[in-house]
Amino acid sequence: MKRTVLLSAMAMLMSSAVMAQNREVKVGDVTMTINPEKGAKILSLKYQDKEVISQLRWPESFGSTFWTSPQKEWYWPPVPEIDKGNYEVVEKDGHLVMTSPVSEKLKYRIRKDFSTDAKDGAIVITYSIINESDEERKVAPWEITRVPNEGAIFFDAPLESITPAGLLKFEQKDGVVCYQADEAPENRKINADGKGWLSYKNNGLVLTKKFADLQAGQPAPNEAEIQVYVNRGKTYIEIESQGAYTTLAPGESLDWTVRWYLKPAK
Repeated sequence: MKRTVLLSAMAMLMSSAVMAQNREVKVGDVTMTINPEKGAKILSLKYQDKEVISQLRWPESFGSTFWTSPQKEWYWPPVPEIDKGNYEVVEKDGHLVMTSPVSEKLKYRIRKDFSTDAKDGAIVITYSIINESDEERKVAPWEITRVPNEGAIFFDAPLESITPAGLLKFEQKDGVVCYQADEAPENRKINADGKGWLSYKNNGLVLTKKFADLQAGQPAPNEAEIQVYVNRGKTYIEIESQGAYTTLAPGESLDWTVRWYLKPAK
């Protein structure tokens, strides 16, 4: 009996510790949960009690993260200090700010500033990439959000701008392109030139992200403003957006803002 009570108490303490690591940002009926000790990753995004992002628990399959672009500079796996490091946390004037350690490989530090716009119903995330090296660098910001392999993805782009053509079954519909989630035995990824927004519809909800619209030549080499990655099988999808490829002097930083909206589907 004593052993059972002790184990139960330990389990409660461990659960409390996990909960204590997480921070929340709320606007209206929307709650975003972030873990600063695990790369300041967004673990959950709910409208009331309904979840919209992936809750799988094997590596690189859940939540929403942030990387630097182009990927060819680090390839794989994701840079640990940026993707999984322990971020410092400061809360001030309605902003929740999380800052990473410096990446040993890339010499960048990442800052994520979470705030809300109650009037607009948005959660506002400003990502900063800080060049902590002693040389000039070129880099672009890149947000990656994993969602269940269900529902639909849509954005404003010419169908012919999606490459490779035909890899994912996009259709032109109501002035936008739309992809209905499907299943295949291989991983697939497309690039597209969007118009500064990207939406995902599932579980009675619509998640829309808004960001700066890139012009031709602004994305990093072999990258794009909008990307969609579909993992093989019935697992998860990544909806991705990138900012402009920017030159940073030593000590200089770039800021890139993404506005998140989560609303019931009409």
